[in-house]
Amino acid sequence: MYYRRKILLSLLQAFDNQLDKISLQKLLFLLTRIQEKKSYYFIPYKFGCFSFQANADLSTLAKYKLVEPSMKYWKKTDNTDYIEELDSKDKAAIRFLKSQYGNLSKDELIALTYRQYPFFAINSIIASSILTNEELNKVKNQRPIKNTIVLFTIGYEGISLEQYINKLIVNDIRVLCDVRKNSYSMKYGFSKNQLKKACGGVGIDYVHIPEVGIESKKREVLNSQSDYDKLFEYYKSDVLSREKSKQVEIFSLLKSKKRIALTCFEANINQCHRKHLAESISSLNGFSYELIHI
Repeated sequence: MYYRRKILLSLLQAFDNQLDKISLQKLLFLLTRIQEKKSYYFIPYKFGCFSFQANADLSTLAKYKLVEPSMKYWKKTDNTDYIEELDSKDKAAIRFLKSQYGNLSKDELIALTYRQYPFFAINSIIASSILTNEELNKVKNQRPIKNTIVLFTIGYEGISLEQYINKLIVNDIRVLCDVRKNSYSMKYGFSKNQLKKACGGVGIDYVHIPEVGIESKKREVLNSQSDYDKLFEYYKSDVLSREKSKQVEIFSLLKSKKRIALTCFEANINQCHRKHLAESISSLNGFSYELIHI
């Protein structure tokens, strides 16, 4: 079992084997604030801090009959002492969490996280019913708002969905352009529907433009940078020369939405076609904006 799932089960165990779904997210978030190595990452979502990965892990644990879900709660159903399977620092962190927050209600946990970590309340649909006007202003001031027009590129290799989404948020990216030929991913959260849902929940539009991607079969043997370079020579001479209209479409989207990002898998920009796509777009007549790889 993944260690992070033992963290979830231990958290439920420490809180009498049952937590409502929102409280579990809030307590897990507070736990990660004191962990040296975070078990989960969070985004500012509809009810504040939220981890897609934790929610997916709980669903997996339910399939294995280790937890039982209901409309509002998660309940630990097996008798294993998972706290004893944690390292000493995480055991102490769980116990600290119980002593500090064990008596707080769901609403009190929501209010506490909103006040202490206002960034994670920027997309909340309930903040106005919980916070004072002064506190709401603090939340509002956490939202990144940038006026310059920028074409970004971003890869998701090596980071979680939550870390990725937060990069989009802090750069005030309004549209994510998925430029993969095939939008399915083995990595959790990055298949088309998952990514579209995650973006939509934080106010970012998602569009898939497969025409400017590279077929999977052409990426099967890439062992060195020279292999990538040969692939990109083909990409520039074949795909980019053929798909000028799609590049113009992306350029028009940039001018209207002001801050958009091209996305694919690779972390290394020199090993991803999005670099060459972005450079081709930036060479179009009238392009006078910044190009940033994040």
